[in-house]
Amino acid sequence: MTALDATHDPALRSWIESANLPDSDFPIQNLPYGRFRRQQSDEPWRIGVAIGHHVLDLKWAATQCRWDRDVDGLLAPLAQGDLNAFMALGAPARRRMRSALSVALAEGSGQRALLERCLVAQSAVDMALPCEIGDYTDFFTGIHHATTVGKLFRPDNPLLPNYHWVPIGYHGRASSIVVSGAPVVRPNGQYKLPDQDVPAFGPSRRLDYELELGVLVGAGNAQGQPRTMAQAEEDWFGIVLLNDWSARDVQAWEYQPLGPFLAKSFASTISPWVVTREALEPFRCAFERPAGAPAPLPYLDSPENRARGQVDITLEVLLQTAGMRERGQPPQRVSQSNYRDAYWTVAQMLAHHTVNGCNLRPGDLLGTGTLSGPLADQGGSLLELSAGGKQALELPGGETRTFLQDGDRVVLRAHCTRAGARSIGFGLCDGTVVPAIAWPPA
Repeated sequence: MTALDATHDPALRSWIESANLPDSDFPIQNLPYGRFRRQQSDEPWRIGVAIGHHVLDLKWAATQCRWDRDVDGLLAPLAQGDLNAFMALGAPARRRMRSALSVALAEGSGQRALLERCLVAQSAVDMALPCEIGDYTDFFTGIHHATTVGKLFRPDNPLLPNYHWVPIGYHGRASSIVVSGAPVVRPNGQYKLPDQDVPAFGPSRRLDYELELGVLVGAGNAQGQPRTMAQAEEDWFGIVLLNDWSARDVQAWEYQPLGPFLAKSFASTISPWVVTREALEPFRCAFERPAGAPAPLPYLDSPENRARGQVDITLEVLLQTAGMRERGQPPQRVSQSNYRDAYWTVAQMLAHHTVNGCNLRPGDLLGTGTLSGPLADQGGSLLELSAGGKQALELPGGETRTFLQDGDRVVLRAHCTRAGARSIGFGLCDGTVVPAIAWPPA
């Protein structure tokens, strides 16, 4: 695994002062990648690095500043706005580029005068999906979510026997993944009410969010060539926040026998900044299974994974209704959990996905599944927090929610904090529900 190096030094400061603020998501120890362009411009989308309140435009940085020859080669695909091509270069390229950017943005850098011209305020840019996402697989690694939801549908058998052995996942829809800030249209679909003999059709009445992380694949693997645990650990590029919006009424009617379909495929929102694997290195921690859980099969196990396979990421969900906005009230936190509690690690997800010979490609997205905590108020979805819609969640101003209403804004946040390390964040994963489209049309 990647060792800590000078880029992780908690005392390291940037010449960009906003990066040194203690509450900044994007200090010099982070340096996440995103795809952006200046607002009200028709310039091509380009790759940038978030630093403090700014974005370093790597297209401009490639031409305005002198770099070592090998760094020039690494900057080429980034300057073209092609994060996928950079991902394909693998872990050594990620580490070299991170090191070069860290030196260039640190206090005392000789590149400051030139790179200052390449900065743009984050408030002055539009963000796009960070890369082309060719395929999307959603896993089910949150054991507390799996158990709670299982109890709602199967009180006597909440976890099916294979859960403890197989990283369960299903293939989602990459075409409907959107970036933070994009509206989410309430989906239409079929659902069957308990007192009805036949299903109904119309806007979902039980629209929900799901608090997840999304892992972006790095170089990937050739078809027919599985990844070992060590290879899988080396390969993943970085992590984004992921809200896998869910129509629970549609899901309940359609998911047997082949799993989620239209209940999930209408929209999934990701945060725009990719926090790299290297930036997360100080927050790696032991992978621990609950007492009595079976050991993974050998292809899903390694000493490194047991010692440092997990990542300590604190996750939050905030909710703001239309009424709260009108009253000037900010989004309210409704739950908090931690990725430490997931039942499977990133490396295990990648290794299992490829063990049958499936080829993963640069930029493929792997969702963790909903990440809930062990306590009742740590649910990563309204389905859990409302006990399947039976108990309403109380909000400011006397409002309540069991499921989302039109105008509701859902914000996901995450940060990593540990003694002896500089805290880093992921930015926001933000989406607001808008009314369904009338269908069929009149």
